[in-house]
Amino acid sequence: MDGIIGRKLGMTRVYREDGEVVPVTVIEAGPCPVVRVRETSGMTQVQLAFGAQKATRATRPELGHAKTAGLDLAPAVLREFPVPGGAPAAGETVTVGIFAPGERVKVTGTTKGRGFQGVVKRHGFSGGPASHGNTRHRKPGSIGPGTDPSRVLKGKRLPGHHGAARHTEIGLQVVKVDADRNLLFVRGAVPGPMRGIVLVRKQGRRSRYA
Repeated sequence: MDGIIGRKLGMTRVYREDGEVVPVTVIEAGPCPVVRVRETSGMTQVQLAFGAQKATRATRPELGHAKTAGLDLAPAVLREFPVPGGAPAAGETVTVGIFAPGERVKVTGTTKGRGFQGVVKRHGFSGGPASHGNTRHRKPGSIGPGTDPSRVLKGKRLPGHHGAARHTEIGLQVVKVDADRNLLFVRGAVPGPMRGIVLVRKQGRRSRYA
């Protein structure tokens, strides 16, 4: 098993033995019981559960699914992970112990929602002149030719909804693993707000970034 469900707790710093200060994100990873194992398209899919929700808030199908897996409460989060090798059996528990310091991981989460934003904040445009009398400080400028093709091309970077999108940060290094408290310390920042749900998976090979 090379993945686990977690919750982003926030950022802090870790001091190495040589005195180096490392900024890390603390993730409460697991424990995640295995709810179901199924075969699809030649790949084994392992469904993991994380957290629990009140019985009054859970639907009857969710309660039945949890009961079949041997859980007392319906899980708050259910996610499936493809497993190319040997998969754990239903009823087992995946813990943060599957990771080791020094490993490279990729973290997937939902970024913070920023609402409707202009091109300067959304795409990093430099904007227009800031001189006196100018009226296009933060405007996008010309957005398309007038004669041919007489329309705005698809994919043009324009104002719109920013954030609240699924994003995967790759090439992150595991700095520390606290198995007693189910905590994973990952170097750098990960997407999402505090207490946001994230998926942590081992990175099979070195990326072009790290």
